[in-house]
Amino acid sequence: MLNKLPQIKEAIKPNSVDPIEVVNYITSYIDSQYCEIVSIDISSMNILDACYVSTLCSTKHFTKYPNGKINWKVSSKEIEELNKDLGLGNSSYIL
Repeated sequence: MLNKLPQIKEAIKPNSVDPIEVVNYITSYIDSQYCEIVSIDISSMNILDACYVSTLCSTKHFTKYPNGKINWKVSSKEIEELNKDLGLGNSSYIL
């Protein structure tokens, strides 16, 4: 049987650096789109806000897609270090 694979898109880049607006934007995207594998660019955010956003949105994404994956484009390796103990198995961080 031939299955149609979803097209790979560019990274989603929120238009704001306000963490609450970014979380709302990404969670509404997760709710409204098919995005089992998604890339999100939060490299313009500071370290603490990027940790906050990636933690909340990875959790939201996991509830919809338990086998899914989020590739976070970030500005610092410390974001992955700060989130590593949370066990967000669906997240990977790219500089």
